[in-house]
Amino acid sequence: MKKTGSSLDWCIVRIGEDKNWWIDSISDNENWDADNLSIIDPKQFLYINELLDSMTEFGLDTQLVDEAFFTFAIEEEIDGGMIKLVRVRDSLLKAEDMLFALPDVLDEDKGPYADFLNHVSEKRVSMLNELIEFAEPYTQEEMEEVLAEKQNNDFLEGRRSHFSDELFSILEFVPDGFAIDADLDDESDKSKDDEEDYSDLESDLIEVSDKEEKLLPDADLKWDEEEEKDDTTPYEGGAPDESA
Repeated sequence: MKKTGSSLDWCIVRIGEDKNWWIDSISDNENWDADNLSIIDPKQFLYINELLDSMTEFGLDTQLVDEAFFTFAIEEEIDGGMIKLVRVRDSLLKAEDMLFALPDVLDEDKGPYADFLNHVSEKRVSMLNELIEFAEPYTQEEMEEVLAEKQNNDFLEGRRSHFSDELFSILEFVPDGFAIDADLDDESDKSKDDEEDYSDLESDLIEVSDKEEKLLPDADLKWDEEEEKDDTTPYEGGAPDESA
């Protein structure tokens, strides 16, 4: 499926104080406002993909995943600790390189990303109803009401919304007062505990290109502290700390 304009060719990204990646400038500034525009980094998407895998048996449509994101690869490091990313047309789920993912929110209400969020919300609710014995079936509307309240509270408290936070809140959602199967809890806890050690994931990845390897010396999106510039904030990667 062809995405919008050929003008979306590159973007410049930086690490924010929240340890997430944010877009500083973008080639298609007619359709995109770079102000507070976030982007999902490769490690975050690895974790998101793990969560999506658990939905496969509930009918996850993987095509919607690829249609929902524009993909970018690392081209070079530039002044100020920023990175230039270039647009690629690779599938996020099948890519051989580590890719950044920018949700297609050009049409926030009816676009591919909106369709994707609705789809994974539906599958998450199906999973919850399968794993938890509710007195009455839990509904997607109930979940969306809870998440909307949380998002509104974050806004009132001045917290910027990152795309990864939005996805984690759906893919990890469990209603207050309930718990999913213990085995699944253990698997989820293991994923979070491993966010500082991705050796098990790295063994499954095809080696990144020489250009990427130079920028990501430990394949973990962490900059060498000895080479770090004074104005560069070290990146710790992985899923954001939900307790923050």
